[in-house]
Amino acid sequence: MKANHALVLIVAAVLCASTRASAAPGEAASTHATVVIPLWPKGQIPGRVSTGPERELPARGDKVIRLTDISDPAITVFKALNTDKPTPALIICPGGAYGILAYNKEGTEVAAWLNSIGITGVVLKYRVPANQDGAFQDIQRAMRIVRHQAAAWNISPDRIGVMGFSAGGHLCARLSTHADQPTYPKLDDADKEKLRPDFAILVYPAYLSQAPGKVSAGLPVSDQTPPTFLVHADDDKAYVAGSKVYHAALTAAKVSTEFFSCASGGHGHGLRSDKEVSVWPKKCQDWLIKAGLL
Repeated sequence: MKANHALVLIVAAVLCASTRASAAPGEAASTHATVVIPLWPKGQIPGRVSTGPERELPARGDKVIRLTDISDPAITVFKALNTDKPTPALIICPGGAYGILAYNKEGTEVAAWLNSIGITGVVLKYRVPANQDGAFQDIQRAMRIVRHQAAAWNISPDRIGVMGFSAGGHLCARLSTHADQPTYPKLDDADKEKLRPDFAILVYPAYLSQAPGKVSAGLPVSDQTPPTFLVHADDDKAYVAGSKVYHAALTAAKVSTEFFSCASGGHGHGLRSDKEVSVWPKKCQDWLIKAGLL
């Protein structure tokens, strides 16, 4: 069965098993529901927001939901089912060049796969377009809310990571390398939680290098950067060099890291590829097990 066909079955199973509810930031919610939570109290979003209402761009025939003009950032929690033990959790950051979010291909579909291997997936709807500082505030707030709700959502508090695709991968790398630098004033008890992810998964991340052989200046890798798994195909000519130098910087800083690279797969495949890169989810799962995270 091709990866995309298997994925459709997983998504259907997860969505049929879930219900939708909402709660204010920091409120406990059902551990067996798909929960949508706004990141910020009403009227207290720091920084800049989009002036237009959120909208979905016209379909292109590829079954990708592209969202833009995000003015109400939120997280959607897809709880891992059929488990009594606390689970790992990953905050999932879809890509889209900081202009749109490929919300299903690099968000909800990924959450469904994570659920299938016993991980709670938290899809982050961060501010776009052209608002990297707002997006960074959003991922910081998301990390704090998930940590604050770990017990309520049956999440292991020391196994909360971030997972990003393309621009979302850059956003996760930025949090990984600036985990001690809050960018907004504390609003509630959730903001007492730490910002550093326990681990990171970067899938065809973008913008990790600014010059040949050098990590972007805005990503100061150190021995405090969390363990990181990277995925990239060599035929993604625009961005694969960034993954290579980031991996080298992690290794030099003695950070636990693994880089799954292969010849074919390109950019933007998510879980839908039939190229060589299609095995990346199994490689990622193996790394999580080996690292004691799963």
